[in-house]
Amino acid sequence: MTVAAARKPPRAVLFDWDNTLVDTWPTIVECYHDTFTALGQTPWTADEVRNRAHGSLRDVFPTLFGSRAVEAEKVFYETFYRIHLELLTPLPGAAELLAQCHEAGCYVAIVSNKVGTNLRAEVAHLGWDRWISRAVGAKDAKRDKPAPDPIFMALDGTGIAPDETVWMVGDAPGDLQCAHAAGCLPVFFGSVDQFEDRLREFPPRLHARNCHELAALL
Repeated sequence: MTVAAARKPPRAVLFDWDNTLVDTWPTIVECYHDTFTALGQTPWTADEVRNRAHGSLRDVFPTLFGSRAVEAEKVFYETFYRIHLELLTPLPGAAELLAQCHEAGCYVAIVSNKVGTNLRAEVAHLGWDRWISRAVGAKDAKRDKPAPDPIFMALDGTGIAPDETVWMVGDAPGDLQCAHAAGCLPVFFGSVDQFEDRLREFPPRLHARNCHELAALL
């Protein structure tokens, strides 16, 4: 996939959280397994979770579980709270990347579809709040990603307007859709193979396969 180079260095870098800065797939897989099992449905495989578990629960669960969405969310979070901090693992180079952004004078924030209180607990658990100025998660804004509302909330009060000097970095098409909707520069993180067809609809301007490549782009 070919992407154009950024014209200007970023004033702000907004990161997705799950599987962009931290590996949370083991937690997500176990939470979905327990949820499907409790509701009497066949659990997704780990690969199916990776392919399908994108978006906030308040948007996804009504489609998956219908009238039992609230019950499903309760089961999901019972598992989540039991394991999420224990299994939380930074991706290689993530801490160094955040430090580099901070030292370069970039405003650094998180824009995630993880519930905001849980997101901020994980940021604090890793001690990364020394680099991250704001962490906006699901249910913090009126709408979650891919709507642009969380980006606007992350930038509110900074004096930085969404433009090509604001990078939105994420590992899913919804992150790129959110960036396009807000008028930011969309940066895709990770392997394109899984989403190559969907990336044509909301194409990235930059692509980094890992934190080290993203640090080089910065």
